[in-house]
Amino acid sequence: MPMILSHKHKFIFIKTKKTAGTAIEAAISQLCGPDDVITPYRAASEKDRKGLGPQNYRIEHPLKPQRPLWRRLLGRPERYWHPTIGYYEHMPAWRIRNYVGDEIWRSYYKFAFDRNPWDRQVSWYLYKTKSKKTRPSFADYMRRPSAYVDNHELYMLDNELAVDFLGHYENLEEDLNTALGQAGVETKVSVPKVNVTPKKDSSRDYRSYFTPELRDQVAKWYEPEIAILGYDF
Repeated sequence: MPMILSHKHKFIFIKTKKTAGTAIEAAISQLCGPDDVITPYRAASEKDRKGLGPQNYRIEHPLKPQRPLWRRLLGRPERYWHPTIGYYEHMPAWRIRNYVGDEIWRSYYKFAFDRNPWDRQVSWYLYKTKSKKTRPSFADYMRRPSAYVDNHELYMLDNELAVDFLGHYENLEEDLNTALGQAGVETKVSVPKVNVTPKKDSSRDYRSYFTPELRDQVAKWYEPEIAILGYDF
């Protein structure tokens, strides 16, 4: 669930949530060079990489958040997904721009992916509750703060799209190769199936989870990506 900053090919991949980002990174890390930034993800998924592993993600920068003093005093390790390490998974566009500077931000090709928000919401619910002995109902989960998925906030700046290409999860491999081609990468990649959230009932359509009220709640939450990508329920 990483992000990738490729100086070799001059592109930036911004990882969003529940959009096959681990699979995308597994595919495109094979394109990276020794100076590129590849952020880590959980150890169980590292075996799926096709190219280089995590590298160059620990940085010192005046705008980087500092580790809490209590964690330093207790010798607690830095978490791979936390901003205090430097580059990290699900890193928003504004922070990437702060780290790389305006020249690289303007000149590098930037891309991200998103997904039908109603389908994504069900996937997020299943992912966030998969370890529960008794899974809460979808309606109950939707009342929790953790139900909100901040994808459009990762690839937007000042309410404007901050990337050059925003691909559809539903057209993943074709859109990924389109993005890479526009970035100047001639090599075609295939996207493996990795880190897939198991469904409680794989035959159940995502629409069946929604009442009219919950459908409208998702439409309100995710209006920006619905408008940009043209999704409907």
